[in-house]
Amino acid sequence: MNDSTCKIMLVDDHTLFRNGLRILLNTIDKYEVAGEAGNGQEFLALLEKELPDIVLLDIEMPVMDGIAAANVAMEKYPNLKIITLSMYGEEDYYYQMVDAGVKGFLLKNSDMNEVKTAIDTVADGGNYFSSELLQNLVNSLRTSSKTREPQSELSDREIEILILICQGFSNQEIADQLFISKRTVDKHRANILEKSECKNTAQLVMYAIKSKLVEI
Repeated sequence: MNDSTCKIMLVDDHTLFRNGLRILLNTIDKYEVAGEAGNGQEFLALLEKELPDIVLLDIEMPVMDGIAAANVAMEKYPNLKIITLSMYGEEDYYYQMVDAGVKGFLLKNSDMNEVKTAIDTVADGGNYFSSELLQNLVNSLRTSSKTREPQSELSDREIEILILICQGFSNQEIADQLFISKRTVDKHRANILEKSECKNTAQLVMYAIKSKLVEI
């Protein structure tokens, strides 16, 4: 992200949470909380006035929830960068939020360093998953072709390798585990990245969710 100010919009129905997050964000020179909303309708009304660089969007809210709001917002402003604010137990909504076009997921109990990393990553055009959520999701990646969605473009072997990539194993470690050559893993990894159009682990997990390769 460049040195210009990053304008952030906070959308959450808990005023105390918003107040605390705003205070923390405003202590960082390059961030500016440019708007706040307590539900999806207020959020959409604010977008009519000014588009932020980043939106931190809660899922469960009264009047209009984050899923409905994200769908409407992304339809109208396809370049909008939304990071979902999540709590444990809301994993069932992840498919819908990814389908809506959000760029990241943060747990509400994340520390400020992770919040900053998420904002900077998404502002730079990447995807971000809370490290805790990432681990939970990669642990639920499907390993059987019997449970794999038929629309997946990946082969059974590529899915197997995708799981290991998401768990942080190197190509050599994957080769050792699967009793194949590193060169073969290199080729599979290149094919996975090409088919999924991903560049990093977070993007691969987003792809896995959207392709229903993750059972949440």
